Amino acid sequence: MDCIGTITDAKSDRVGRFELAEGGTLFLDEIANMPLSLQAKLLRVLELGEYERVGSSKTRKADVRIFSATNADLNEEVRAGRFRQDLLYRLNTIEIHLPPLRDRGSDIQLLAEHFLRQHAARYRKRLNGFDSTAHEMLRTHRWPGNVRELDHVIERGVLMAEGDIVRSNHLWLKAEHAADSRLEDMSLEEVESFLIRKALTRFDGNVSRAADALGLSRSALYRRLQRYGL
Repeated sequence: MDCIGTITDAKSDRVGRFELAEGGTLFLDEIANMPLSLQAKLLRVLELGEYERVGSSKTRKADVRIFSATNADLNEEVRAGRFRQDLLYRLNTIEIHLPPLRDRGSDIQLLAEHFLRQHAARYRKRLNGFDSTAHEMLRTHRWPGNVRELDHVIERGVLMAEGDIVRSNHLWLKAEHAADSRLEDMSLEEVESFLIRKALTRFDGNVSRAADALGLSRSALYRRLQRYGL
């Protein structure tokens, strides 16, 4: 298991994540997507502080602080048999609930300005901000993809901007209420992106429930979220 030990080949040793994080902090994103087989190994590290490198029988000690994050409802995942209850008890010593971006209106503009500066520097463009229509569009959008979606939208706006201001048409955010009547004019990819947005909004950003409603596996839905920048 690469995230705990190392994989050895004839050329080199690849140090695993726990070994790399020794004495520090390891962040496990989207913890709900971890297969049950890996959950059992992670639980052992958390309970005993021990692991073995891949291909080795020597037990090593791990002194690592764990942070984990997920969009899924882990209690629901436990009930569905997709997540170990004992692992959940180990992970949620301190639980921080972060409301979805649409419920943190004042944060949207602060984050948008942050991403604007970040991407403007990356692409070497001089941008002074957003016009009033773009501001309103950012404020009223539902943001089913939360901060990740906002980041992608601002990056797109920076790339599309022709002057020193990001305008609403640079963001390519379509009004939700108008989309239903335009389905016949959309490409297959646009329809798929729209339906994914609707499902995420319906289930408050819960990827597992949205995937079930769309008839997709979670991994398939995540691939589409990356493809469409959601």
